[in-house]
Amino acid sequence: MTTVDPTVDQAVLPTPRGPLSAVVIDALRADPPADLPSRVSADPYGEDLQLALHVCYELHYQGFAGVSDDWEWNPELLRFRTALERVFLGALRADVPGGADIAGVLDELLVEPVDGVGVSHYLKDEGEWWQMREYLALRSIYHLKEADPHAWVIPRLRGPAKAALVAVEFDEFGGGRADRMHSRLFADLLVGAGLHDGYLHYLEHAPAETLATVNLMSLCGLHRSLRGALVGHFAAAEITTAPSAARMAKALERLDAHPDCVEFFTEHIEADAVHEQVMRRDVIGDLLAREPELTESVVFGVQATELLEQRLGDHLLNAWKEGRTALRLPL
Repeated sequence: MTTVDPTVDQAVLPTPRGPLSAVVIDALRADPPADLPSRVSADPYGEDLQLALHVCYELHYQGFAGVSDDWEWNPELLRFRTALERVFLGALRADVPGGADIAGVLDELLVEPVDGVGVSHYLKDEGEWWQMREYLALRSIYHLKEADPHAWVIPRLRGPAKAALVAVEFDEFGGGRADRMHSRLFADLLVGAGLHDGYLHYLEHAPAETLATVNLMSLCGLHRSLRGALVGHFAAAEITTAPSAARMAKALERLDAHPDCVEFFTEHIEADAVHEQVMRRDVIGDLLAREPELTESVVFGVQATELLEQRLGDHLLNAWKEGRTALRLPL
């Protein structure tokens, strides 16, 4: 099981899920340099490739206990990661419609399905406590580093777009108060739900569908060429969060959850309703006025976000409606 070393607050390396994740995890247990493959062939959305990518990306965040910081920019590892990224990015580009209608794709995010399908609808109306806890555990893979991936785009923006995005990020990081950072609020939520609040504690439990949603942010954040896509991702997240957060708050109240669980979502209802307008008008509007050639990249970021969230939602609902866990390992 992935656990946190209390002396350094770092996760330990997870268990491999196939040959790609095994080769990178084995390499990280040794000293650089290492001989890693420069070409890969695997399911782009599968457990093995997604875990391998997630491990590579984590070196740019908090790292792993016992793994040298020198690995972060090791040329052999970067070559291997690039091969993984080609497979993942190629699949994403092939599986979204693309285009340059940024207004259209953003407007679509505001349209609620008539039949109210989706994870937050399910949890609000009929979800059970064990299903809610699974959902929270899976979301911890991102929310304990909430807004960190988007910070990489700040030095890649200019003028009003940069200032506006920083304003949104400032809110995400608690307006300068550590106890109000959204990652801290989510840690409090986990404790309130009787779950472990350790960073990446639930990595072993998280299926590929969860890892892919986080890997997309890291992929776009680490590549300047994908700055438009990261802005698109951030905008998609902010536009869709307020209504889903409202449903999650109602779900938790129905399940008589601890107030700390509800607070994380109520914090997002009002804040993200404001962020939606800032991202759409001040960030995307200014960015595309300066760099109109990034329009298709922004559209791709929105569509790829929706694709991966839909895949995760389908995975969760299919499992829950069959009465089984959606996790790789049960809580």
